[in-house]
Amino acid sequence: FALTAMRINIRRRSGRTPTRTDPLTLSGGAESSRKQPLTESYHSGVADLDPGALGDELMSASAALRRLVRAQLHDTLPGPRLRGAHVELMRVVQRQPGIGVAAAAKALYLAANSVSTLVNQLTDEGLLLREVDPADRRAVQLFLTEPAVARLEKWRRFRSELVGTGITRLAEDDRQAIADALPALRTLIRWLDAEQDKRW
Repeated sequence: FALTAMRINIRRRSGRTPTRTDPLTLSGGAESSRKQPLTESYHSGVADLDPGALGDELMSASAALRRLVRAQLHDTLPGPRLRGAHVELMRVVQRQPGIGVAAAAKALYLAANSVSTLVNQLTDEGLLLREVDPADRRAVQLFLTEPAVARLEKWRRFRSELVGTGITRLAEDDRQAIADALPALRTLIRWLDAEQDKRW
């Protein structure tokens, strides 16, 4: 499943395009994937390094990976079904306990009223606490509840196990290709983050 989500116009070295019955798809679930070892490697079908084409392929692949992983985690994790924005807000609050709504909105590049809606929803689910800011009683500080901390930890562990299972079934050169790409991806993220800060 992991490589299916990450591939960029991937094709088998034999030339056959993987179908929906490919053992790396989600149709059989994580348990099914563990029982069907992958012995063939994949390679990229991107013919050139055109920045626009690469950017489009990268975003399509990363979106597919997130969507597939999120679908699996929704079926595994107990508790209320959360959207990606809920989880991102919880992670911001975990990194910065006591953060305010305005600061959280800036960290997520969202409008303050959108974050206020997320805060209300998470508070109703018992995952977020709002406390009056002692320095400004008109503002609130955000904190995670114990169930929220436990949920994030479980989410992180399940995600690592899920994607890690797929990675262990890749050929060694494919695993190395993913590892080699990570530094460049982090550099791209830092650049995009800096550009967004200029516009915020």
